[in-house]
Amino acid sequence: MSPAPARIRAHVLVPLGFADGFGTTARVFTFDGLVDGREHLALGLGDRAAAPRPTDAHEGPTATRLHSECLTGDVFGSRRCDCGAQLRESVERLDASGGFLLYLRQEGRGIGLYPKLDAYVLQDRGLDTYEANLALGYDEDERDYTVAAQMLGALGVSRVALLSNNPDKAEQLRRLGVTVAHRVPTGVHLSDSNAHYLATKAERGAHTLDLGAEGRSATS
Repeated sequence: MSPAPARIRAHVLVPLGFADGFGTTARVFTFDGLVDGREHLALGLGDRAAAPRPTDAHEGPTATRLHSECLTGDVFGSRRCDCGAQLRESVERLDASGGFLLYLRQEGRGIGLYPKLDAYVLQDRGLDTYEANLALGYDEDERDYTVAAQMLGALGVSRVALLSNNPDKAEQLRRLGVTVAHRVPTGVHLSDSNAHYLATKAERGAHTLDLGAEGRSATS
């Protein structure tokens, strides 16, 4: 079922720069009418950094990444997760192909920053990332992508090539009336610090991650 429509509030060009030297320019969109009232952003990259234009019905699906905010990974480069690396990868890939990155204010798979750090404490005591959320009284993953569907509608996008390893994102978008033509895997950003986290996402969250023998052994 399609959600209530939202509309573009404003848009502005913003130069982006990453610590490894990669830089580009994105058109950053804000919105009115989002159902949760939060300040989510869309970044138009590549040819989507141009001024908004009506989507041609004959165009192919628009490359799109739904990226949930992760202050520790995106800003501070935490290696407990792969969020910062996925953000960096997605911006470069979307800049090359043209597309949208939706930056969604859903810290900690929707539970918030402080609870996410509480979950880290429990993970250090032996729980995995999903078990820790449950122990704190939350669902394993509380993210709802209704606002993402609203944002895509406001941008004139009805068909996407979804850059994601997470099948739940595609399933939710389809239920919300967005056509997911196909899902494009992101890279596997494996390190000693996040191996258990990634293996848990693959095993319990059905993320399509090929971790090899080293990564799979992290949960054994």
